[in-house]
Amino acid sequence: MTTTNEIADKIAAEHNLTKVQSKAIVEAVIASITAAAVAGNETSLPGFGKFKVRETPEREARNPATGATIKVAAAKKLAFTSAKALKDALNK
Repeated sequence: MTTTNEIADKIAAEHNLTKVQSKAIVEAVIASITAAAVAGNETSLPGFGKFKVRETPEREARNPATGATIKVAAAKKLAFTSAKALKDALNK
């Protein structure tokens, strides 16, 4: 797994920035994607993919411990769809 610190270190090395500057950039990108998702907007990163908020409807489920039927509330989730370029790179 790659962490935000590792991404920031790589950006700093490749673009002649300090680690503090590159970490601020990484955190700003994450904050921007988060703000767009909270507002219900899609974020598209060409060549990488799209982040989109999807709503899941309320549904019934079963408690595995008791077997009782329970209601699971409607919720929102952040979905990611990878771009064709990323899919192609993964499947080389």
